[in-house]
Amino acid sequence: MARATERLVICIANSGYEVSLERRKIYVAIADAPADKLGLIRVIDESGSDYLYPKESFVAATLPQ
Repeated sequence: MARATERLVICIANSGYEVSLERRKIYVAIADAPADKLGLIRVIDESGSDYLYPKESFVAATLPQ
C-alpha cells in the first residue's frame, strides 16, 4: 500500500529525459513541497532513484483499487 506522500503519475512528455522517462508509463511521485513551488515533481524514474522533473511532463493517474 502506498504511503500518503506518494501518488501515481503518467509521463506525457520526456523531451530531454528520454533515457530516464518513458512516455505513457506510470511512475510513483513523492511529495516534495519545495520542488512543487518551483514547478517540479519528484519521481522515481527508470534508474529506481528519485529525481526532479518538470511538472508539465506528468498528469495524475487515478486508478480503481
